[in-house]
Amino acid sequence: MTRPSTSPADAIARAAAGERLDAAAAQALFSAPLLDLAAAADAVCRRLHPEPVRTFVIDRNINYSNVCVSGCSFCAFFRRVGDPESYRLSHDEIRAKVEEAVSLGATQIMLQGGLDPELPLAWFENLFRRIKAAHSCHLHSLSPPEIVHLSHLEELPVETVLGRLREAGFDSLPGGGAEILSDASRHRLSPHKCSADEWIAVMRAAHRLGLPTTATMMFGHIETPAQRVEHLLRIRDLQDETGGFTAFIPWTYQPANTSLGGDETGAHDYLRTLAISRLVLDNVPNLQASWVTQGPKIGALALRFGANDMGSVMLEENVVRAAGASFYMTREEILRAIRQAGFTPVQRDTYYRPLRRFDREPPCSQ
Repeated sequence: MTRPSTSPADAIARAAAGERLDAAAAQALFSAPLLDLAAAADAVCRRLHPEPVRTFVIDRNINYSNVCVSGCSFCAFFRRVGDPESYRLSHDEIRAKVEEAVSLGATQIMLQGGLDPELPLAWFENLFRRIKAAHSCHLHSLSPPEIVHLSHLEELPVETVLGRLREAGFDSLPGGGAEILSDASRHRLSPHKCSADEWIAVMRAAHRLGLPTTATMMFGHIETPAQRVEHLLRIRDLQDETGGFTAFIPWTYQPANTSLGGDETGAHDYLRTLAISRLVLDNVPNLQASWVTQGPKIGALALRFGANDMGSVMLEENVVRAAGASFYMTREEILRAIRQAGFTPVQRDTYYRPLRRFDREPPCSQ
């Protein structure tokens, strides 16, 4: 006997009531009215985060090298070995960027780059030690594909690579390089990058070592709604197992200057997928808005579609910018966006612990 199909209304009601959704129910949400999805996702978000505040972090994303052997069709940032536009930053150049970021209030440093065959594990160990010797900032850096690349380069297990980096000062692992955790589309997008299983294995190893991580999803290219759901369920399953994900960040593919090409995903699909992510990922505490790809107005609206965090005041960002996105927000603009969404802004650290609350200033007396 076949199970009756789940209607969008039934899936929304189940999620809003706190019931865990299976794949069929999650897929049904892609046909639900957008405002109904928003209401359900907002209700779930408020249940998880009842205080009327929304958070952000100040960081700098330093891309240490754009040399990459992966050659992903969706990426406009990378350059091949020997390309005249390729670069590698020196340790001194990176330290100067870190010092500048810290002086501007950054508490988190993201160091990410291409899969560069000429940068061994020791290069990263020495860099991390030099940064930590001078600053107490949190190194939320690299990504699972970079870890797998170093593992192959050094002929070492992933666990050993992660352990050595942790000893050198590595604090947590961003969820980059996930794209879509379905090899049916992943093999077409990035055939030379780590597989979906390898991405999951790196995250599992990091969690076992006590390294918290985030998770991402890049969507709006060649994947199907079913593959988006597959991605979400893989994240949820690993979170059930390890509890190591602090946040989930869905963001949209940017087609400009890429070999894959195609059309840019609009706000409607972004907000729908964000809301579905909040309803499906019942065990991941935080969802970030992607104003970097959608702009400040949609970023603020995302706080009503299940996101509880505005991401970061990015003092530097190059990868998405290379694909045509040019949005930028200062700290004051992020504060204003959070307030316009009806919440009080709170600056946080990488672990989502509050650092500073920005209550409104009292009006000047006349």
